[in-house]
Amino acid sequence: MNVPAEARRRSRLGLIGLAALFFLPLLLAFWLYYGTDWRPAGGAEHGALIDPPRPLPDVALLRADGTSTGTGFLRGDWRLVYVGNGACDPGCREALVKSRQVRLALDKDVNRVARVFLYAGSPPDLGYLTSEHPDLAAAGLDDDAGRSVLAAFPQDPPPMTAGHLYIVDPLGNLMMRYPADAAPRAILSDLERLLRLSHIG
Repeated sequence: MNVPAEARRRSRLGLIGLAALFFLPLLLAFWLYYGTDWRPAGGAEHGALIDPPRPLPDVALLRADGTSTGTGFLRGDWRLVYVGNGACDPGCREALVKSRQVRLALDKDVNRVARVFLYAGSPPDLGYLTSEHPDLAAAGLDDDAGRSVLAAFPQDPPPMTAGHLYIVDPLGNLMMRYPADAAPRAILSDLERLLRLSHIG
């Protein structure tokens, strides 16, 4: 049976239209992603992703009371880390309170996350830490081991003055950072997602 030329033409156009419907969005997406500087606004995370993650040295640090943390101090659990001066000014205290709020809000996952204060200079007020932050581990950065840990942090801005909170994974990798004005809810949301997806810690 002979198919009329008009019917063949319509059939061919329909096939081309169907192929275009499938391939054009794909080509457009490739062009936008690889051919231009355009990227989708925002992302799933609220903090700044440290990409690639930075491994922290596995070293022993000195606590304020002079004892050693031992190696593995920054491994094993997820960690919320604050880096700052041992005098712990109001901004530092606010960051420590924020990290406490975020950890407590994790509810059933609270034991999967530890809080750490890495400090340089004079040791922090132990009375304040004991009464306000009994679960906080504080360790100094003034010796060679501490300086090697500090050097692993992103240096723009310098961690000692940035006022950032950092997330460290159970393998000791720096993964995310949050500026001083980050909302606790935003940090909590990212941490909950990480804990949900993680097969470690």
